[in-house]
Amino acid sequence: MTSWSDGYVTEIGYTHGYYRELAPSLQRFALLSAGFAPPRQQNYLELGFGQGLSACIHAAATPCRVWATDFNPTQAFNAQDLMDEGGLDGILLDDSFAELLERGDLPEFDHIGAHGIWTWVSDESRRQIVTIFDRYLGIGGAAYLSYNTLPGWGAAMPLRHLMCLHASLVGAPAQGIPRKVEEAVAYATRLSGLGAGYFASQPEVRDRLEKMLTLERNYVAHEYFNRNWEPMHFADFADWLAPARLDFAASAHILDHADEVNLTAEAQAMVRETGSEILQETLRDYFVNRYFRRDVFQRGRRRLSPVEQFDLLQETRFGLQVAPADVPMKITSAVGEVGLQEDIYRPLLQALAADSHRFKTLKELRAMLPKMNPAQVWQAVRILIGLGHVFPGQDAEIAEQVRGRCRTLNQALCRRAQHNADFLFLASPEAGAGVMVQRIEQLYLGAREDGHKKPEDWAQAAWSILERQPFRVRKGDRTLETPEENIAELTRLALEFAEKRLPILQGFGIA
Repeated sequence: MTSWSDGYVTEIGYTHGYYRELAPSLQRFALLSAGFAPPRQQNYLELGFGQGLSACIHAAATPCRVWATDFNPTQAFNAQDLMDEGGLDGILLDDSFAELLERGDLPEFDHIGAHGIWTWVSDESRRQIVTIFDRYLGIGGAAYLSYNTLPGWGAAMPLRHLMCLHASLVGAPAQGIPRKVEEAVAYATRLSGLGAGYFASQPEVRDRLEKMLTLERNYVAHEYFNRNWEPMHFADFADWLAPARLDFAASAHILDHADEVNLTAEAQAMVRETGSEILQETLRDYFVNRYFRRDVFQRGRRRLSPVEQFDLLQETRFGLQVAPADVPMKITSAVGEVGLQEDIYRPLLQALAADSHRFKTLKELRAMLPKMNPAQVWQAVRILIGLGHVFPGQDAEIAEQVRGRCRTLNQALCRRAQHNADFLFLASPEAGAGVMVQRIEQLYLGAREDGHKKPEDWAQAAWSILERQPFRVRKGDRTLETPEENIAELTRLALEFAEKRLPILQGFGIA
């Protein structure tokens, strides 16, 4: 009998993560950065929404009408519950891709995105995804897909084979997926410890296995233990999408746009002299040994003239997600350690943080830095986005339009933080996306919403929630046991939050 899950792990839920590359604002910036005209923002479809956090955030924080589907009914129920509590009108379905294609009520979409789906489904499901793009993505629309890729995954494929073999041959059905995963990882670790030649000759696989021990087991189950699992070369992936008349436009991982920090001068020259876009991307994958791609393809992509691109970028707003002092001036990239020029980045970071972290257009930033070459400002902003320190925003008019929706959803998420730490992102009207906010920080924000004015009061309010739960604050490597210790540390963290994090969240329209 064929299972409704088609070999996909369903007995253990997926993580409650948020993936910023799914955000229309990030995809629009990726297209602008690559020199292509972005799509409209009317309808958005997410395929395989997991626990639904991204769908809910985008329903709140963007002007798009959000549709989303996930064939796991438990996850669809969880997502609908959050959508309802947040007062949102997004449409959540538990349709499979085949069932989605049978519906007669789908509109034309400007964005269709799928994170963490392509690698782990069957060829039949992939064909259905392509048909969805072909049938429902509008002209100029953006198709976002992330997937495991080669050559990066080549060395680790035997590791996945070994663990899945152990789970299927040794693991008893009654054990359940979590126990099978635990035993399979332990089995591979034992083999590595005995000096097996495969592990001895593949140090990166040993590192991957060691890291696996620290990861959430539900993530490991979904990453490694689905029946279908096929990393794919970029050129093969592009061939899959060709019948939907989709062309590669940009990587949604903005650091991929900066060849200067990923490739040596000689490697950059080899890429530039290659006429084929497909071969250029393949060369980049080989140079950095890429194992995961986040691609934006477009139907009917239109290349912007340099003047058009300049004008659109000039009016694009940007927000700083961290305190300037917390941005390191050295980064580790595929070419090794790369230094960021302090005389460029430090003034730029200060400009981004000025006026209480208010989002600023590229035009404003250039005016605030008159002694700096405009090209340097643009390059630095793009690299800071790629590093996750800066986020490209949406127009101020749109931010104002969605502000109320974001507040309602964030209130719901902060209420949930009273019970668990599942949802670690809140909706930003300025960014049109989610921003990471830790559980303790959400409790502080909830206390502020309840009228508590001082950080000391936020700490007391947080402790009144946490003291009833099997949760205690950690300080360094020690768990604090007494109420006095917990309150003292929560107070210290609240004072630090008020000084460093709160201004940033206010700049993003979250607080």
